[in-house]
Amino acid sequence: MTILRRISTRLLLGVFVLWGAATLTFLALYITPGDTALIILGGADARPSAEALAQVRADYLLDQPFLVQYLHYFTHLLQGDLGESYRLRMPVTDAIGQQVGPTAVLAGTAAVLALVLTVAIAVLTAQRTPWLRSIISGIEVVLAATPSFIIGFGLLIVFSFTLRLVPAGGGDGLVPLILPAFTLALSLVGSLSQVLRNELEDVLEQPFILTARARGMRDTPVRIIHALRHAVLPTITMSGFVVATLLGGSVIVETLFSRQGVGGLMLSSVYNKDLPVVMGIVLISAAVYVVVNLVVDILYTLVDPRVVTS
Repeated sequence: MTILRRISTRLLLGVFVLWGAATLTFLALYITPGDTALIILGGADARPSAEALAQVRADYLLDQPFLVQYLHYFTHLLQGDLGESYRLRMPVTDAIGQQVGPTAVLAGTAAVLALVLTVAIAVLTAQRTPWLRSIISGIEVVLAATPSFIIGFGLLIVFSFTLRLVPAGGGDGLVPLILPAFTLALSLVGSLSQVLRNELEDVLEQPFILTARARGMRDTPVRIIHALRHAVLPTITMSGFVVATLLGGSVIVETLFSRQGVGGLMLSSVYNKDLPVVMGIVLISAAVYVVVNLVVDILYTLVDPRVVTS
Protein backbone atom coordinates (compact mmCIF):
# COMPACT_ATOMS: atom_id res chain seq x y z
CA MET A 1 0.00 0.00 0.00
CA THR A 2 2.87 2.32 0.85
CA ILE A 3 4.52 1.55 -2.48
CA LEU A 4 1.26 2.33 -4.33
CA ARG A 5 0.97 5.63 -2.47
CA ARG A 6 4.56 6.49 -3.41
CA ILE A 7 3.92 5.67 -7.10
CA SER A 8 0.63 7.66 -7.07
CA THR A 9 2.45 10.68 -5.65
CA ARG A 10 5.14 10.43 -8.32
CA LEU A 11 2.44 10.16 -11.04
CA LEU A 12 0.73 13.34 -9.78
CA LEU A 13 4.07 15.15 -9.70
CA GLY A 14 4.75 13.91 -13.24
CA VAL A 15 1.45 15.33 -14.49
CA PHE A 16 2.29 18.65 -12.83
CA VAL A 17 5.73 18.67 -14.52
CA LEU A 18 4.14 18.01 -17.94
CA TRP A 19 1.57 20.78 -17.41
CA GLY A 20 4.36 23.16 -16.36
CA ALA A 21 6.50 22.25 -19.39
CA ALA A 22 3.55 22.74 -21.76
CA THR A 23 2.57 26.06 -20.22
CA LEU A 24 6.10 27.50 -20.04
CA THR A 25 6.86 26.43 -23.62
CA PHE A 26 3.62 28.00 -24.90
CA LEU A 27 4.32 31.19 -22.94
CA ALA A 28 7.94 31.42 -24.14
CA LEU A 29 6.98 31.01 -27.78
CA TYR A 30 3.96 33.35 -27.42
CA ILE A 31 6.16 36.23 -26.29
CA THR A 32 8.87 35.52 -28.89
CA PRO A 33 9.13 38.52 -31.27
CA GLY A 34 7.99 38.01 -34.87
CA ASP A 35 4.81 37.61 -36.88
CA THR A 36 3.84 33.92 -36.78
CA ALA A 37 1.43 34.33 -39.72
CA LEU A 38 4.26 35.79 -41.79
CA ILE A 39 6.50 32.83 -40.86
CA ILE A 40 3.81 30.33 -41.88
CA LEU A 41 3.51 32.00 -45.29
CA GLY A 42 7.26 31.77 -45.95
CA GLY A 43 8.63 34.95 -44.36
CA ALA A 44 8.97 38.50 -45.64
CA ASP A 45 10.65 37.33 -48.85
CA ALA A 46 7.41 35.60 -49.88
CA ARG A 47 5.59 38.99 -49.84
CA PRO A 48 2.19 37.60 -48.73
CA SER A 49 -0.89 39.81 -49.17
CA ALA A 50 -2.74 41.35 -46.25
CA GLU A 51 -5.73 39.11 -47.00
CA ALA A 52 -3.57 35.99 -46.83
CA LEU A 53 -2.05 37.08 -43.51
CA ALA A 54 -5.50 37.79 -42.07
CA GLN A 55 -6.76 34.38 -43.21
CA VAL A 56 -3.81 32.57 -41.59
CA ARG A 57 -4.28 34.51 -38.33
CA ALA A 58 -7.94 33.51 -38.29
CA ASP A 59 -7.18 29.84 -39.12
CA TYR A 60 -4.57 29.51 -36.33
CA LEU A 61 -6.46 31.80 -33.85
CA LEU A 62 -3.45 34.12 -33.85
CA ASP A 63 -5.79 37.12 -33.72
CA GLN A 64 -7.38 35.85 -30.49
CA PRO A 65 -6.40 36.83 -26.90
CA PHE A 66 -3.70 34.83 -25.07
CA LEU A 67 -6.19 32.92 -22.90
CA VAL A 68 -8.23 31.76 -25.92
CA GLN A 69 -5.10 30.55 -27.71
CA TYR A 70 -3.85 28.79 -24.56
CA LEU A 71 -7.15 26.99 -23.91
CA HIS A 72 -7.38 25.96 -27.58
CA TYR A 73 -3.80 24.64 -27.48
CA PHE A 74 -4.31 22.82 -24.19
CA THR A 75 -7.68 21.28 -25.25
CA HIS A 76 -6.08 19.79 -28.35
CA LEU A 77 -3.08 18.68 -26.29
CA LEU A 78 -5.31 16.68 -23.95
CA GLN A 79 -6.70 14.92 -27.03
CA GLY A 80 -3.18 13.97 -28.13
CA ASP A 81 -3.12 16.55 -30.92
CA LEU A 82 0.21 18.41 -31.01
CA GLY A 83 -0.85 20.51 -33.99
CA GLU A 84 0.56 20.86 -37.48
CA SER A 85 4.05 21.96 -38.47
CA TYR A 86 4.14 25.43 -40.04
CA ARG A 87 7.15 24.56 -42.22
CA LEU A 88 6.69 20.87 -43.01
CA ARG A 89 2.89 21.10 -43.42
CA MET A 90 2.29 17.78 -41.65
CA PRO A 91 1.12 16.74 -38.15
CA VAL A 92 3.78 17.28 -35.50
CA THR A 93 3.47 13.67 -34.35
CA ASP A 94 4.32 12.50 -37.88
CA ALA A 95 7.26 14.92 -38.16
CA ILE A 96 8.72 13.72 -34.85
CA GLY A 97 7.89 10.08 -35.59
CA GLN A 98 9.97 10.19 -38.77
CA GLN A 99 13.03 11.29 -36.78
CA VAL A 100 12.67 9.48 -33.48
CA GLY A 101 14.16 6.19 -34.75
CA PRO A 102 17.73 7.45 -35.44
CA THR A 103 17.75 9.40 -32.16
CA ALA A 104 16.55 6.38 -30.18
CA VAL A 105 19.27 4.20 -31.74
CA LEU A 106 21.94 6.81 -30.96
CA ALA A 107 20.75 7.43 -27.38
CA GLY A 108 20.29 3.71 -26.66
CA THR A 109 23.74 2.82 -27.98
CA ALA A 110 25.33 5.68 -26.02
CA ALA A 111 23.52 4.63 -22.82
CA VAL A 112 24.72 1.02 -23.14
CA LEU A 113 28.29 2.16 -23.84
CA ALA A 114 28.20 4.54 -20.86
CA LEU A 115 26.87 1.81 -18.56
CA VAL A 116 29.51 -0.73 -19.63
CA LEU A 117 32.39 1.78 -19.35
CA THR A 118 31.14 3.08 -15.99
CA VAL A 119 30.89 -0.37 -14.40
CA ALA A 120 34.23 -1.49 -15.86
CA ILE A 121 36.09 1.62 -14.67
CA ALA A 122 34.53 1.55 -11.20
CA VAL A 123 35.12 -2.18 -10.63
CA LEU A 124 38.70 -2.09 -11.93
CA THR A 125 39.83 1.05 -10.07
CA ALA A 126 38.02 0.94 -6.70
CA GLN A 127 40.52 0.55 -3.82
CA ARG A 128 43.45 0.24 -6.23
CA THR A 129 46.86 1.91 -5.97
CA PRO A 130 46.72 5.71 -5.44
CA TRP A 131 48.59 6.59 -8.66
CA LEU A 132 46.13 4.61 -10.83
CA ARG A 133 43.14 6.09 -9.02
CA SER A 134 44.56 9.60 -9.42
CA ILE A 135 45.04 9.20 -13.17
CA ILE A 136 41.54 7.77 -13.69
CA SER A 137 39.98 10.46 -11.45
CA GLY A 138 41.74 13.17 -13.45
CA ILE A 139 40.40 11.75 -16.73
CA GLU A 140 36.89 11.54 -15.23
CA VAL A 141 36.99 15.17 -14.10
CA VAL A 142 38.12 16.30 -17.56
CA LEU A 143 35.35 14.30 -19.26
CA ALA A 144 32.69 15.59 -16.84
CA ALA A 145 33.76 19.21 -17.37
CA THR A 146 34.17 19.04 -21.16
CA PRO A 147 31.19 19.93 -23.39
CA SER A 148 30.07 17.14 -25.70
CA PHE A 149 30.86 19.09 -28.88
CA ILE A 150 34.53 19.39 -27.82
CA ILE A 151 34.67 15.64 -27.11
CA GLY A 152 33.12 15.08 -30.54
CA PHE A 153 35.66 17.37 -32.23
CA GLY A 154 38.49 15.53 -30.50
CA LEU A 155 37.21 12.13 -31.63
CA LEU A 156 36.73 13.43 -35.18
CA ILE A 157 40.27 14.80 -35.36
CA VAL A 158 41.89 11.59 -34.03
CA PHE A 159 39.80 8.76 -35.47
CA SER A 160 38.33 10.29 -38.61
CA PHE A 161 40.65 13.01 -39.96
CA THR A 162 44.02 11.60 -38.73
CA LEU A 163 43.67 7.81 -38.52
CA ARG A 164 40.78 7.63 -41.03
CA LEU A 165 39.25 4.65 -39.20
CA VAL A 166 35.63 5.84 -39.28
CA PRO A 167 33.67 8.33 -41.44
CA ALA A 168 33.25 11.91 -40.22
CA GLY A 169 29.46 11.77 -40.26
CA GLY A 170 26.23 10.93 -41.99
CA GLY A 171 25.20 7.55 -43.37
CA ASP A 172 23.39 4.57 -41.86
CA GLY A 173 24.71 1.44 -40.24
CA LEU A 174 26.98 0.61 -37.34
CA VAL A 175 30.25 2.29 -38.38
CA PRO A 176 28.90 5.88 -38.73
CA LEU A 177 27.24 5.40 -35.31
CA ILE A 178 30.51 4.74 -33.44
CA LEU A 179 31.82 8.28 -32.97
CA PRO A 180 28.45 9.93 -32.16
CA ALA A 181 27.63 7.19 -29.63
CA PHE A 182 31.05 7.44 -27.93
CA THR A 183 30.72 11.24 -27.83
CA LEU A 184 27.47 11.01 -25.87
CA ALA A 185 28.71 8.11 -23.74
CA LEU A 186 31.95 9.82 -22.68
CA SER A 187 29.90 12.86 -21.60
CA LEU A 188 28.19 10.57 -19.07
CA VAL A 189 31.04 8.31 -17.99
CA GLY A 190 33.01 11.06 -16.25
CA SER A 191 30.24 11.71 -13.71
CA LEU A 192 28.75 8.22 -13.36
CA SER A 193 32.03 6.38 -12.76
CA GLN A 194 33.06 8.80 -9.98
CA VAL A 195 29.78 8.20 -8.14
CA LEU A 196 29.84 4.44 -8.62
CA ARG A 197 33.50 4.03 -7.60
CA ASN A 198 33.11 6.12 -4.42
CA GLU A 199 30.06 4.08 -3.39
CA LEU A 200 31.81 0.83 -4.32
CA GLU A 201 34.78 1.70 -2.12
CA ASP A 202 32.45 2.29 0.84
CA VAL A 203 30.68 -1.03 0.26
CA LEU A 204 34.00 -2.89 -0.01
CA GLU A 205 34.71 -1.89 3.62
CA GLN A 206 31.49 -3.46 4.94
CA PRO A 207 31.63 -6.59 7.16
CA PHE A 208 29.73 -8.82 4.73
CA ILE A 209 32.44 -8.19 2.12
CA LEU A 210 35.13 -9.20 4.61
CA THR A 211 33.09 -12.34 5.38
CA ALA A 212 32.88 -13.23 1.69
CA ARG A 213 36.64 -12.82 1.32
CA ALA A 214 37.26 -14.84 4.49
CA ARG A 215 35.35 -17.72 2.86
CA GLY A 216 37.93 -17.77 0.07
CA MET A 217 36.00 -15.90 -2.63
CA ARG A 218 38.27 -14.13 -5.09
CA ASP A 219 38.42 -10.36 -5.43
CA THR A 220 36.64 -9.97 -8.78
CA PRO A 221 33.55 -12.09 -7.88
CA VAL A 222 33.33 -10.22 -4.56
CA ARG A 223 33.27 -6.87 -6.36
CA ILE A 224 30.76 -7.93 -9.06
CA ILE A 225 28.45 -10.31 -7.17
CA HIS A 226 28.35 -8.78 -3.67
CA ALA A 227 29.53 -5.17 -3.76
CA LEU A 228 28.19 -3.89 -7.09
CA ARG A 229 24.52 -4.58 -6.27
CA HIS A 230 24.69 -2.41 -3.15
CA ALA A 231 26.83 0.29 -4.76
CA VAL A 232 24.64 0.82 -7.81
CA LEU A 233 21.77 2.62 -5.98
CA PRO A 234 23.20 6.17 -6.19
CA THR A 235 23.93 5.57 -9.88
CA ILE A 236 20.29 4.55 -10.49
CA THR A 237 19.12 7.85 -9.02
CA MET A 238 21.20 9.63 -11.68
CA SER A 239 19.11 8.17 -14.51
CA GLY A 240 17.27 11.49 -14.83
CA PHE A 241 20.64 13.18 -15.39
CA VAL A 242 21.48 10.49 -17.96
CA VAL A 243 18.25 11.05 -19.90
CA ALA A 244 18.66 14.85 -19.82
CA THR A 245 22.26 14.52 -21.07
CA LEU A 246 21.25 12.17 -23.87
CA LEU A 247 18.32 14.34 -25.01
CA GLY A 248 20.26 17.60 -24.83
CA GLY A 249 23.44 16.12 -26.23
CA SER A 250 21.65 14.57 -29.22
CA VAL A 251 20.92 18.06 -30.60
CA ILE A 252 24.65 18.89 -30.64
CA VAL A 253 25.90 15.45 -31.67
CA GLU A 254 23.42 15.02 -34.53
CA THR A 255 24.39 18.45 -35.86
CA LEU A 256 28.14 17.83 -35.45
CA PHE A 257 28.04 14.45 -37.21
CA SER A 258 25.35 15.41 -39.77
CA ARG A 259 22.95 12.73 -38.56
CA GLN A 260 19.18 12.60 -38.88
CA GLY A 261 17.17 12.71 -35.67
CA VAL A 262 14.96 14.65 -33.30
CA GLY A 263 17.87 16.88 -32.32
CA GLY A 264 18.37 18.06 -35.89
CA LEU A 265 14.60 18.57 -36.26
CA MET A 266 14.55 20.62 -33.03
CA LEU A 267 17.42 22.83 -34.20
CA SER A 268 15.91 23.52 -37.64
CA SER A 269 12.47 24.16 -36.08
CA VAL A 270 13.88 26.73 -33.66
CA TYR A 271 15.80 28.38 -36.52
CA ASN A 272 12.62 28.56 -38.64
CA LYS A 273 10.35 29.39 -35.66
CA ASP A 274 8.22 26.30 -36.33
CA LEU A 275 6.44 26.67 -33.00
CA PRO A 276 4.22 23.53 -32.96
CA VAL A 277 7.23 21.26 -33.61
CA VAL A 278 9.30 22.96 -30.90
CA MET A 279 6.47 22.60 -28.39
CA GLY A 280 5.89 18.97 -29.41
CA ILE A 281 9.53 18.00 -28.93
CA VAL A 282 9.70 19.76 -25.55
CA LEU A 283 6.56 17.99 -24.35
CA ILE A 284 7.67 14.55 -25.53
CA SER A 285 11.11 15.09 -23.95
CA ALA A 286 9.44 16.08 -20.67
CA ALA A 287 7.19 13.00 -20.86
CA VAL A 288 10.21 10.73 -21.39
CA TYR A 289 11.97 12.40 -18.45
CA VAL A 290 8.92 11.87 -16.20
CA VAL A 291 8.46 8.22 -17.21
CA VAL A 292 12.16 7.43 -16.68
CA ASN A 293 12.14 9.02 -13.22
CA LEU A 294 8.99 7.07 -12.32
CA VAL A 295 10.60 3.80 -13.44
CA VAL A 296 13.73 4.71 -11.44
CA ASP A 297 11.61 5.34 -8.34
CA ILE A 298 9.98 1.93 -8.71
CA LEU A 299 13.34 0.20 -9.29
CA TYR A 300 14.84 2.02 -6.33
CA THR A 301 11.97 0.84 -4.15
CA LEU A 302 12.41 -2.76 -5.29
CA VAL A 303 16.20 -2.76 -4.85
CA ASP A 304 16.12 -1.03 -1.44
CA PRO A 305 12.64 -1.17 0.23
CA ARG A 306 13.93 1.00 3.09
CA VAL A 307 13.34 4.13 0.95
CA VAL A 308 9.56 3.58 1.25
CA THR A 309 9.59 3.89 5.01
CA SER A 310 12.25 6.60 5.20
